[in-house]
Amino acid sequence: MEGVPHTPATLALRRAVAAVRRYADRAAVSSRAVDAVTALSCFALMLLDVPGVAEADNSLSRLSATTVLAAGAATLLLRRRLPWAPYLVGLAFLGWLHELTLIQFALYSLGRFRGRAAGIVGTLGYAALAYTLFSTPLWPAHRGDSLSDFLSLVLPIGVLASGVGIAAHRQDLLRELDARQAETAALQAVQQERTSVARDVHDLVGRELTVLAVRAEVLASRARGERHGADFEELADTARRAHHTLNEIIVRRADERNATPGLEGLRALAEEGARIGSPVELTLADEARGISPLRQTAVYRVVQECLTNAAKHAPGETVSVRIGVEGPRLRIEVRNPLGDEDPDREPVSSGTGTLSMRERVESMGGTLTAGPRDGSYHVRALLPAGL
Repeated sequence: MEGVPHTPATLALRRAVAAVRRYADRAAVSSRAVDAVTALSCFALMLLDVPGVAEADNSLSRLSATTVLAAGAATLLLRRRLPWAPYLVGLAFLGWLHELTLIQFALYSLGRFRGRAAGIVGTLGYAALAYTLFSTPLWPAHRGDSLSDFLSLVLPIGVLASGVGIAAHRQDLLRELDARQAETAALQAVQQERTSVARDVHDLVGRELTVLAVRAEVLASRARGERHGADFEELADTARRAHHTLNEIIVRRADERNATPGLEGLRALAEEGARIGSPVELTLADEARGISPLRQTAVYRVVQECLTNAAKHAPGETVSVRIGVEGPRLRIEVRNPLGDEDPDREPVSSGTGTLSMRERVESMGGTLTAGPRDGSYHVRALLPAGL
């Protein structure tokens, strides 16, 4: 309708078209609308059999036959929650009215909304009942006067309807799986972005707080004994507490479900190593206990990766883990005897990987080296202690 003048009539027409489109979109995604259309379609097909149902198969009048068929088609409104309801009614129609339409819709619904097992059971029940009826004089001769008619018409109808339903069920599962994978990927992307933002916040704001604390300490040292000396000391202490709080928020509370343990988790790692046959000698200097939570998580990850590597390439060997402070540097050393196999050039990752561990250490101004030395596999990480 582009190029049409915006008269009251054309605006009203545009609104009407937009309303119809919105209604169509809602109907397309509404399960109730789909079920209603399905029931109406089934009823419309069964209406074609009303003359035969009313005259040949039983003593129902056309009006009563139409009413009964409408009631049967209405059970398809329950096909999502109670798909066995239209199935049982379809079997009843098969035996009473010799009507095949409803059972086709019911078998499709069983396969679609209850899966392969229900579809197969429903198909077997339908085939058994149909063959039983075929074998008795109750089955109309013109619908099954020979076994070949049964095998070529009655049985394929049910198998095809159920098979299509099972295939649709499988497609539904695949779509749901794709949707969940997309949701998981989106959550991972969000988490990665949060981690990146947290790292930027820590690097930028933390650096400024550190400079502030150092500057305040210098001023406090110069003004010691003067009237403002205590104020500078208090300012330096406040800056240190703010830096510690920043680390605490970023590392501990960014995502409580995925929070990485700190130094308190090393003992559990050592116990786990002992349980799997790789004893751990853990030495943790008291000075190292005062490092920030951010550095504690780095220590935990490095030790975790090294213990995983040792359990894989040197099972049963004792692993030595030493964590200490050398002046302004935090030192992490992990050693284990070389196993029978040639060790990897890098420690094996249990989750985040060696590259991410190296990047974590280097992002904090440290270095990480790993490799065989003096008959042992030696991993060493040095990073600023921040004390």
